[in-house]
Amino acid sequence: MRSRSVILGLCVVAGIGGVAIWHAQHAPAAAAPASAPAPVPVVAEKVRVSDVPNVLTGIGSVVAYNVVQMHAQVTGTIDKIGFTEGQTVHPGSLIAQLDPRPYQAVLQQAEAALARDTANLVAAQANLGRYAALVKQGFATEQQFSDQTATVSELQASIFSDKAAIFNAQTQLGYTTITSPINGVTGSKRVDIGNIVQPSTTTPIVTITQIQPISVIFTLPQDDVPAVQKAMEKGPLRVVAYDQNDQAKLDEGTLLLVNNTVNQNSGAIQLKATFPNANRTLWPGEFVNVQLILNQLHNALSVPLDALQQGNKGALVYVVAANGTAQQRPVTIGETLDGRAMIESGLKPGDVVVTQGQYRLGDGVKVAEVPAGDPSVQNSSEASAGML
Repeated sequence: MRSRSVILGLCVVAGIGGVAIWHAQHAPAAAAPASAPAPVPVVAEKVRVSDVPNVLTGIGSVVAYNVVQMHAQVTGTIDKIGFTEGQTVHPGSLIAQLDPRPYQAVLQQAEAALARDTANLVAAQANLGRYAALVKQGFATEQQFSDQTATVSELQASIFSDKAAIFNAQTQLGYTTITSPINGVTGSKRVDIGNIVQPSTTTPIVTITQIQPISVIFTLPQDDVPAVQKAMEKGPLRVVAYDQNDQAKLDEGTLLLVNNTVNQNSGAIQLKATFPNANRTLWPGEFVNVQLILNQLHNALSVPLDALQQGNKGALVYVVAANGTAQQRPVTIGETLDGRAMIESGLKPGDVVVTQGQYRLGDGVKVAEVPAGDPSVQNSSEASAGML
């Protein structure tokens, strides 16, 4: 009986062990601990502290420094056109040549009249000398001497008139050669060889536009006028012109004037700046963005424009914290210049801001700084774009 109890106990123990083994073999494996996400690669740089220009921005249009419409000053037939359309001309460059022969004939007539009156004057002065001697001897009357004196004076006046006629004829002959009075670029030719032109003709032979130097007229709010005038008291102000996208720098010039009247409809005032335009990057009629530099801001904070992001409450940047995580930081932006934005509030010297790779960032996201141009930053943005 005791043997049967022992055997039964052993069977129970064996059954329990089998059940435990079965559960151990078929129970789900314990979940492995979750690994931390990889840091997001970003390009970052420290906030720059430097002296930067204090600028005012406006929109302007380019205007030619001088525009000359070339008209004939005498009537004549065009014998020659001395320029090609679009050519750069200089003072004295031939624009057109009129038939000079009628004016040469008038000049020759005036010169002949002068020669005639000069010869008559010589004879009259000789006769006057003889009359003076005869009057003293009593062989001539005072009346004869007076008449001869009047004849000499009349011939002298005729010579003055002849000289004036020669000068006028020379001037008219000079007008048959039409030359450029300025440095500039010619436009379309409006009159061809063989046409008769005259001073009353309203159509110019050509229009010459001076583009070196060149001017830009732009506007600023009237509230900026006191600051501009105060800055002008310290010397000429520098003006920088950019393209319409406000990216490419076109030229640097100098502020010429502040207009004497504010537009009452817009509350804006016009200003005019002059640019050397050495590379002809400015062309009459185009629109440009203008930056008027008033003075220098000392110890100003600036970041690249690429660092700026737009949030629900305005501009923000991602700052790389000391623990290597990204933190959103709202900022107040001042002026922008040469691809950088002036930061008025929100950052301090020493802060490191993300300039590339913001696509996958958020508060507390771990980041890894990589050099500019690293392909991993581009891959991050591509991955982010693919998820949108």
